[in-house]
Amino acid sequence: MSESVIADFVASFNSERSARAEPVKGRVLLSQKRLVLAADDSKTTIPLSSIFDVAVGHVPPDLGDFFDSTVTVAFEKGNDRFVAVVEADDDTIEKFSTVLFKALLNGTDTTVQHPAEIGGRVTDSEYVPAKLFLDPKGVKFKRQGDTVTVSLAAVTKFERSTREIAGSERAVLSVRHMPDGQAMTTVAAIPSARKLSLLGRYLRLEYSDLMAELKDIELADPEIELLVAVYSTGDMDGIPLANVLDREASEVTMLVNDLSEKDLLTTGEAGPTLTPKGRVVVNRHLEDVNE
Repeated sequence: MSESVIADFVASFNSERSARAEPVKGRVLLSQKRLVLAADDSKTTIPLSSIFDVAVGHVPPDLGDFFDSTVTVAFEKGNDRFVAVVEADDDTIEKFSTVLFKALLNGTDTTVQHPAEIGGRVTDSEYVPAKLFLDPKGVKFKRQGDTVTVSLAAVTKFERSTREIAGSERAVLSVRHMPDGQAMTTVAAIPSARKLSLLGRYLRLEYSDLMAELKDIELADPEIELLVAVYSTGDMDGIPLANVLDREASEVTMLVNDLSEKDLLTTGEAGPTLTPKGRVVVNRHLEDVNE
């Protein structure tokens, strides 16, 4: 491979162009242009431009000793569609899937309208060219002069729809999020239907990971009040949370400790701050209140 390699590891995979083949052990090599599955007696080369879907199968931690996690890549060759499956431990698969999505999507040309809506009100923002880049738990749209960042912790809804852009109907991804407690919508159009589909897949995967982490968390009203207070008083340094909540300081300390154990808050010298999971909880609460 003449281009630089961005991932190189040993894994099991089906090196045939069919998921029915028995997995073999070999090297997985990824560059900005292609994915290569190299076994002793065979080599499968998959141009990244031919990949139209990526699925990630994580194994629950308690089953990790028995089963591997997987990345399934669907691609086209000629007029046919094939599937290749790469199996490895959960950590390796997580890193590989992130690098693969970045190789597939980073630098993609998009047309972005931001904000398309603020608080449910449609704006007159223009659609402007931007480049797409993936972030940990989010995406960035780099426009001339600024960058629009969409953090998944702030997302309350995303959907695929169509909008009229420059006189023609275009497929778009519409993302509703609350970056600063105010609901807004960002709309992105990507000329390539394949890349729009891959971006949707990436967002669903990342978002479902966040939701899975929150599934078993139960919160009492005082805990939700405290999370919202931390969110709201982020710019009000020096005001004790006990004053904001009208509660005893000892009770607030206990609530902060409980929420830290649930990985919804972190505490530092400047006081408690929300974790990404904490931001999701607050944004979903605010969305419910505003509806």
